Amino acid sequence: MAGTYARSTKALVIGGGPGGYMAAIRLGQLGVATTLIEKRELGGECLNRGCIPSKALIHASVLYARLASEGPELGIVATGLSLDLTQLMAFKEKVVAKERSGVATLLKAAGVTVLAGEARFTGPRSAELTAPDGGRERIDFESAVVATGSVPTVFPGFEPDGERVLTAWQILSLQRLPATMLVLGGGVSGCELGQFLARLGVRVTIVELLPQILPGLDADLSRELTRSLEKLGVSVRPSTKAVVLERGPSGVRLAVEGPTGREVLEAEMLFLTVGKRPETRELGLDDAGVAVDGKSGFLNPDDRQRTNVPHIYAVGDCARPPMLAHKAYREGIVAAEAIAGLPTRFQFQVIPSVVFTTPELASVGLTLEQATAQGHKAREARFPYAALGRAVANHATEGWVKLVAEEESGLVLGAHAAGDSSGEFLTELALAIELGATVRDLALTIHPHPTFSELVQEVALLWLGEPLHVGKRTLRANRP
Repeated sequence: MAGTYARSTKALVIGGGPGGYMAAIRLGQLGVATTLIEKRELGGECLNRGCIPSKALIHASVLYARLASEGPELGIVATGLSLDLTQLMAFKEKVVAKERSGVATLLKAAGVTVLAGEARFTGPRSAELTAPDGGRERIDFESAVVATGSVPTVFPGFEPDGERVLTAWQILSLQRLPATMLVLGGGVSGCELGQFLARLGVRVTIVELLPQILPGLDADLSRELTRSLEKLGVSVRPSTKAVVLERGPSGVRLAVEGPTGREVLEAEMLFLTVGKRPETRELGLDDAGVAVDGKSGFLNPDDRQRTNVPHIYAVGDCARPPMLAHKAYREGIVAAEAIAGLPTRFQFQVIPSVVFTTPELASVGLTLEQATAQGHKAREARFPYAALGRAVANHATEGWVKLVAEEESGLVLGAHAAGDSSGEFLTELALAIELGATVRDLALTIHPHPTFSELVQEVALLWLGEPLHVGKRTLRANRP
């Protein structure tokens, strides 16, 4: 019922995404009375409109495409193969609902009070909740965690309308497949969902302003994915600037400027995916005294997740880059433990990342170019999937894993892979960097056979000059 109420809590968490719900669960575990406010759905963008639903759809599209393209070679002939988009979306919703219910159960088990509505700071130790029914509630707190996430970046003239210009949120709930789609932005979302659409028969064009898709990732990974996209029929247009967008009753016309000059691209729809910005504008942070980076919108907390107001913390996409759910998980735990008075820090050597395309792309640590720029005398080795028994058996021989290490010591500096399950063995390489392991340590670790994780051992042996499953080479003794 609408009205005005008041309550108090030890800790207030604003936002129920990965960072927020993880902070709230950990606070509850540590005996801190906690209230969590979420204006949309528990799980945030990752669970409801990002990581989880996109992977459900991507999984289905890979299965569909492989049955059609690879099945006959394997002796699997699927006659009358068709796609039921309505059923696919129902499956995606079932996955999301199950995960969302799981988050609610975990919060309840931790003793967290969950409230629906929008929160706005009214002072450094108070906030106002506006409930869905219009009721208002003052909440006093001792500590607060800002975990409001991010929203898609929108450019003037390219505003999403849900019909001709779509965001990722709308792509994930398509009711019909267009014949053609322009993707403006060759980042992770553009590549993952662009490839998803292409597998289902949509003619896709990806337009990227910078010289490569997936800017900032190892250049070899970008090239590998570009080849795969083009093989699928996707037109990849790097170094191309979007100039003017026109919307019509049957589609869109996008004027672009690229290496060959100005031209106009046409499609039924345009998928706008040019980045995200922190969602912090309506929080009343000024009233709380919390400083916001004027250019980026990030809150830039310290290594205990504290903002410039020490009892107000920030985690997840609104805190600092990179905008990754697994980074937010860790930040949420650190914030909770700091509030509870435990010795804790957001401290790490590397943050691994995975792009869920085909091939799957995995990256952690430095590229060879980055290592050299930082003063390391380093070199790299690259081992092909085609030389791995499990890859051959799985009909997954495209791809490779690359290892970057310091020449003299053999200290592992980075690893980058393109291929099936690369994200699954990436953690071993991240742990190696965190623990200061050497290439020899990786080579001496017995890996189960036949698995994709053997690629780690194989590339380590290759780096050492002692390869066993690629062409014969002169062995070099006494390597690190």
